[in-house]
Amino acid sequence: MSAPEPLTILVVESQATMRAQLRAMLASIGLESVQFAPSANIAVRRLRERRYDLILCEYHLGEGQDGQHLLEDLRQHEIIPLDTVFVMISGEMNYERVVSTCELAPNDYILKPLTAETLRLRLQRAFDKRDAFLPAWQAMSLGDTVGAIAWCREARDRHPQYQIDFLRLQAELHQAIGQFEQAEMLFRQVLDLKPIPWAQLGLARTLMLRKRHDEAESILARLVSAHERFIEAYDLLTLLREETGRTAAAHDTLLAATERSPYRLGRLRHLGELSLAVGDPAAAETTFAEVVRKGKYSDFADPEDHVRLVQAQLAQMKLDQAASSIADLDRSMGRQPKGELCKALCTSMLHARAGDLARARDALQSASRASGRGAQLSVGLRQELVKACFDHQLGDEGSELVGDILRTAADERSIESTRELLRERGLEALSRQIEARVQAEVKSLITAGAEKARAGDFDGAVAEMMNAARKMPGNPQVLFNAALALMRHIEHRGWNDTLAAQARGLIDRARKLSPASPRLAALTEFMHQQIKHYGIRPGRITARPRTF
Repeated sequence: MSAPEPLTILVVESQATMRAQLRAMLASIGLESVQFAPSANIAVRRLRERRYDLILCEYHLGEGQDGQHLLEDLRQHEIIPLDTVFVMISGEMNYERVVSTCELAPNDYILKPLTAETLRLRLQRAFDKRDAFLPAWQAMSLGDTVGAIAWCREARDRHPQYQIDFLRLQAELHQAIGQFEQAEMLFRQVLDLKPIPWAQLGLARTLMLRKRHDEAESILARLVSAHERFIEAYDLLTLLREETGRTAAAHDTLLAATERSPYRLGRLRHLGELSLAVGDPAAAETTFAEVVRKGKYSDFADPEDHVRLVQAQLAQMKLDQAASSIADLDRSMGRQPKGELCKALCTSMLHARAGDLARARDALQSASRASGRGAQLSVGLRQELVKACFDHQLGDEGSELVGDILRTAADERSIESTRELLRERGLEALSRQIEARVQAEVKSLITAGAEKARAGDFDGAVAEMMNAARKMPGNPQVLFNAALALMRHIEHRGWNDTLAAQARGLIDRARKLSPASPRLAALTEFMHQQIKHYGIRPGRITARPRTF
């Protein structure tokens, strides 16, 4: 019998002396397959290159970075799998209070000063807990959410020490497939046991998804009052206030969050966008200048940040500063397709503000061509491009961009905000015409796939619906039907790992666009039945023997 592979470890620590101490401690407990990252950015690159079993991360990483932000980036961008154990090391005696109000918490944490024996015991505890959750994560890796929920129910009796953790996972899984009543019941069950902040947050999110905004807001307002460092509660409260049309209140909430946690790029971007929306370009300029600066040292830089910075500068008639920002964009990201598009959009905005409408039109046409080559902007900036096209009498280009938004970002908020910008320009009839055309395209694509499936041509049905999903990657109706075509193929032709993985991806994309769709639960159950019928088992994630 071959020896088990050693656990692979990444240590994220900025201080060389501490890296050496940790290497020695790990070696003393039999863990020698260790690599190091002196910063969060280097850690992200290492983790994109390969998988590690364990990440040991210092909380304070210097230069405005900390381990909690790194963990949030890794989880939210799905850079590390669920079975990677993340352990935080901190010298802060109040870290327990900090981590208690984090929605995305590490698997465990260790306070300094630490000894090799303390390290061994805490790692043993973290991996024991990980192993208890492996069956649920295995099911999730297959797309078998129903199976994962079943394991959570069973595991509460099998591992009573993790009862609340399994209740949490089960509630989150119900929420993920649109079973909000069950999710709400479980979050309330946890809260009956203990007033845990993450359970209050989960309940508020569930209520938001059920459109019970007043109840959700009441919970979130109490949360941020009682736990002023619970940044995820501020984030959710911001979204709720945006959803209910209170942009100024959303801005103030997010400003409070960034004052307490000023380092996350995504949160700063959102604050800058809200500052523009409430008519405060000076604040937006300050925020986006910081986002651009931080982006130069981040793996999550986005050329759209320069566009928003230029918007803020032009709103204040700072033409020279805007030109400098465009030049900086060209130097740093101008060779990327999206960077080229953002530069063209910025250039058009600058010329328009300077009164050179002919050059503004030329730059807009360049932006439109770049967009047509697949360089995708966010919905918000595509809408800005639409406005600019119609305002500069480029109706054909504007109409094509509207159609593109409706094909690729067909969630409720995007559709309504696109309607509104056309309505503001007296183009309601055009809006209805474009929507009708796109809806006809959707119906035609879905009908073609359904007809092939009814005729028994499951290969043809998959080909039709995958083509439709490529054409309309943000349309939940198309994505659900493409996933159904893949599952029907598996049902009639046998299990296929590639098709199952594609179906999982499509369902996940559709869930993000339409989290309250009743089709989520139905498709998830269908996937579960096929996995069960064919006796499919995961092949990668296993509990591995350990030397400590």
